[in-house]
Amino acid sequence: MRITLLSTWYPSPAAPGSGVFVQKDAEVLATEHDVHVIHLVPPAAAAEARDFSDGGVRVTRVPMSTRNPIAILRAAIAIRPHLRDTDVLHSQAISTLLPLLFTRVRVPWIHTEHWSALSNPSSLSPLVRSGVGVIARLLRRPPIVTAVCEYLAAPIRRVRSRETRVVPCIVEPPATLVEPRRDNAAPRLVAVGGLVDRKDPLCALRAVALLRKEGFAASLTWVGDGPLRAELTALATDLGVADALIITGVLDADGVARALEEADLFLLPTRAENFCVSAAEAIVHGRPVVVGANGGQRDYVTASNGEVVADQTPRAYADAVRRVWDATASSSAAEVAATIGDAFSATTVLRGYTDAYAAAGRAQR
Repeated sequence: MRITLLSTWYPSPAAPGSGVFVQKDAEVLATEHDVHVIHLVPPAAAAEARDFSDGGVRVTRVPMSTRNPIAILRAAIAIRPHLRDTDVLHSQAISTLLPLLFTRVRVPWIHTEHWSALSNPSSLSPLVRSGVGVIARLLRRPPIVTAVCEYLAAPIRRVRSRETRVVPCIVEPPATLVEPRRDNAAPRLVAVGGLVDRKDPLCALRAVALLRKEGFAASLTWVGDGPLRAELTALATDLGVADALIITGVLDADGVARALEEADLFLLPTRAENFCVSAAEAIVHGRPVVVGANGGQRDYVTASNGEVVADQTPRAYADAVRRVWDATASSSAAEVAATIGDAFSATTVLRGYTDAYAAAGRAQR
């Protein structure tokens, strides 16, 4: 099957971390299909290579500014020839729908949405929040829309009457599992995410400080980087827990896997997520999790593998760590990982998209 995957979100030299989940989808689809990614890039990136191969995926970059109607129309014109030579159109990210307003789509079409503003509007300023409903109406046009979890699918269903499905993010189980060391006197906590307000690393560190005051000598390794790094480091000194904090910076997939394997428990006081890939990765590596309650992680975090925390305070997270630590004391890495199994595997995601393509074909007839 020839699939045209159209997206404003995709890794590039200027933004290597943008749309990594779209790249993963493309790579998985390419194991069974002919995938052509059309990446709509900001005009400033127009000088980058227009056509290249990304593994087994062909990529074409088309310049487009989402704020310039003329640029959007030009992008629509550039896209049209590619849609005459494909079996399926798979658009990803709501901004990608802008040039399709000027395009008659004659092939089966599904759209995958990731926009966190739909599921967490409270994270936006009042001015931006007021425009979310208008922008969300773009989602009414595609015959099939997919979301990575029910948490995001619910607000999408409220703005469209056509079918909305759930196809999860790809979280591939590792080939082998490493048992945690589990030193009851000094549990090793790990977090994966940006050092930004939404992930609330300051809350995580304060929770560790509380645990240490109570004789639970926890330490925290934070995998990631961001604008709160200096503030987090200063807070560690102020709280007297500088020796209990390690900030690794951004790591590749192998580095993240090693950090998870070296830890006993995953802690992320995130205020809002859609899916929370990092928590799912921790679980499939056999590590229990303590995470914020706002997000799709509520679909897969259970009493057998962790706890979601609704109260955004260090005290609540510290108490949750103690409860999860005790509740999973006799659980092996395999038992924790089995609570997710292959529910988010590449095979599962490939099957979900293939079924959605077939449904879009039926809807077109």
